[in-house]
Amino acid sequence: MVFYELVRWVTNWDKRFKPCFIFVNTVGLSRLVGLVGKANVGKSTFFAAATMKAVEIAGFPFTTIEANKGVAYLRSPCVCKELGVEDDPVNSACVDGIRLVPVDLIDCPGLIRGAHLGRGLGNQFLDEVRRADALIIVADAAGATDDNGQQVPPGSHDPIEDVRMLESEFDLWLLGIIRKDWERIARTAMSAREEIGRHLEAKLTGLGMNKFHIAAAVERAALDPYKTTDWDKMDLSRFVTELRRASKPLIVAANKADKEPAEENIKHLREAGYEVVPTCAEAELSLRRAANAGLISYTPGDSDFQIVDPESLTPGQKRALEMIREKVLAKWGSTGIQEVINAAFFSLLDTIPVYPVEDAEKLTDHQGRVLPDCYLVPRGTTTKQFASLIHTELGESFIFAIDARTKRRLSDDHVLKEDDIIQIVAAKARR
Repeated sequence: MVFYELVRWVTNWDKRFKPCFIFVNTVGLSRLVGLVGKANVGKSTFFAAATMKAVEIAGFPFTTIEANKGVAYLRSPCVCKELGVEDDPVNSACVDGIRLVPVDLIDCPGLIRGAHLGRGLGNQFLDEVRRADALIIVADAAGATDDNGQQVPPGSHDPIEDVRMLESEFDLWLLGIIRKDWERIARTAMSAREEIGRHLEAKLTGLGMNKFHIAAAVERAALDPYKTTDWDKMDLSRFVTELRRASKPLIVAANKADKEPAEENIKHLREAGYEVVPTCAEAELSLRRAANAGLISYTPGDSDFQIVDPESLTPGQKRALEMIREKVLAKWGSTGIQEVINAAFFSLLDTIPVYPVEDAEKLTDHQGRVLPDCYLVPRGTTTKQFASLIHTELGESFIFAIDARTKRRLSDDHVLKEDDIIQIVAAKARR
């Protein structure tokens, strides 16, 4: 594509690049989303575009040898516009009424078939991905790379196979871990007449899996949690698949959506039952770097951009930007990068934004800053749980909370809603 020229051109700004915003994630509960997929599908470009962190990008397999971890952010309408106030964000940013909330993203090494046996960077990949709470699978929607990440003619490879390969490799790896002590654990649970989750949880904690994930997997697999010694090999395999789905929910970033075969492949991915967002990481990286260089006005997730100074651009750069507008933004509505990150946290992990304040009347903290923080919490979080996420002592000394909109007192078991603005009232700590 012509806009690759813009990527190369703005790369010259890398040494001078500074992020537009520097975030400190102060949320008590940090969730991690893993960026996964086979080699050479644009994961590193996706990661660079999402985080603006310098990573090695190249058109050959295994560019990412070790996992990169960076800070991306969610895009959410800020409550400042609703309330007609000018905010002063601290742990996030607000751009034209859009609140940008920091989140953790990890770019895992590329995966190939046989990874569970140690092929390629398999062991390292699987060791990194275990830390993630949800997964974004970057697939080559153009079908232009084979199982090993080697380039092939566009449309000659089915991206559905990329997604299924990752699911299969993860399941086989997890099955191998569980099988090692399965007979002993199953017998112990049976002897104690207890559900398997209580005995299996300790083994799986390091993989980010808990008894709730185990219980959900048992139910979905239609198995008896009290008669695990009766489970056969197929039962155990089915349980492992459901455990992966419960503990590592996934969404597909159908990358290279600007290529001709992509639209049909995206349709097939959706028909196969996957949640899919068309993406073009190259375009997003170009736009973000151009915006940082002051060439265009653009906020990630926007459906268009504005050229700030047309005279400063060469004819080639203008063509590159127009190509992005025509082939990506006009067709798909955005580059898709922001949408897939939002979906991972808001949909897969079911988190909601909540704004804590110390003065419900003025909407300020103790320094007088208006709506300084925006925290992401799991849907269903109560006011007291929220207080504990902010600080342990705040939860322990919790008395009640105040809804800043209604000024109503809220009990400790009141369930928070999306975009709530909450003041926590707690007892003063004894000295």
